[in-house]
Amino acid sequence: MAWNEPGGGQKDPWNRPRPNSNKFAPEQLLKNLGKHLGGLGRGPGGILTAILVLIVVGLLMSSYTIIGTREVGVVLRFGSYSRTLPPGFHFKLPSPIEAVDKVEATRIRSVNDRVSMLTRDENIITIDFTVQYQVDDARKYLFSVSDPDGSVSAAAEAAVRSVIGGSDMDQILSAAGANLVSEAQQALQKTLDGYHSGLRVTEVSFQNVAPPTEVKDAFDDVNNAREDKQSIENAALAYANKVVPVARGDAARIAAEAQGDKAARIAHAQGDAARFELLLKEYKAAPAVTRKRLWLETMEQVMADNPKVIDGSGGRNIINLPAGDAARGAADASGKAAAAAPASAPTATTATTPAAGKEAQP
Repeated sequence: MAWNEPGGGQKDPWNRPRPNSNKFAPEQLLKNLGKHLGGLGRGPGGILTAILVLIVVGLLMSSYTIIGTREVGVVLRFGSYSRTLPPGFHFKLPSPIEAVDKVEATRIRSVNDRVSMLTRDENIITIDFTVQYQVDDARKYLFSVSDPDGSVSAAAEAAVRSVIGGSDMDQILSAAGANLVSEAQQALQKTLDGYHSGLRVTEVSFQNVAPPTEVKDAFDDVNNAREDKQSIENAALAYANKVVPVARGDAARIAAEAQGDKAARIAHAQGDAARFELLLKEYKAAPAVTRKRLWLETMEQVMADNPKVIDGSGGRNIINLPAGDAARGAADASGKAAAAAPASAPTATTATTPAAGKEAQP
């Protein structure tokens, strides 16, 4: 027998394996695997084996799931809710026992719409609004509402109509519009919670709040008139803020002066009354002396500033005349008065000061 005939070079001429025949041979392994797989489809037993292998491979491939970082997985066991899976790798029962529906929980969804409606004061207004929302409960999102996105659009329009219909045009166009947006968001969230939609509203915004095109010119005229009215009111308030404090200050000053004058008059009257009572007491004690003293004090007050003295006693009374500068001023004044007097006027006896400190004799 030739050395190269039996065993394909793997055995010696006596049909014994060669020492190096235990080496790993990839080609041989592939050939053997091909033979086994090729035999699966031969005969009834081979077909059944192939089916079983396919079933096992399918079960193994469906026994796990991978949930993305922006997703949550809802596990259904025989079509009924079982549990919710967070992001990551998870094992589960193979299909069709358990199935997984993946929901993008962190994605911001939005709906936009334009509506025309009546305000509380019966004005027509057009509003473009945008609603942004995201999934808050994946189970409710999948099973409670058949069309969650359509429900959000309808509920948002209802909420906006409710808020705008209960507000005046001025309130909508003024700075108070921000409060209306907040009210609309709260009303929308309340409606979605009533639907058990599993959605959370993150933001509601109004854009292009304006009247319809058909009445825009008239609306602009009304706005201009409103702005003029506000400007005039502001100017009036500024003038009032300027004038009213001044008037109040004047009123307070006049009232204070009146109170002071009142107090002064009362004090003066009380002083006069007290002085009169003292004089009355003195008069009762010595009437003649008191009358004489009062007459002298009165004449002293009357004649104190007069440079001219008239003697009506025929020279029986001694009257002290002013001296110095006061006497010269009195003499000049008396001369001017004599020159200006008519010739037929009666001449009165005038006493002037011949020298400072001397007395006029009768």
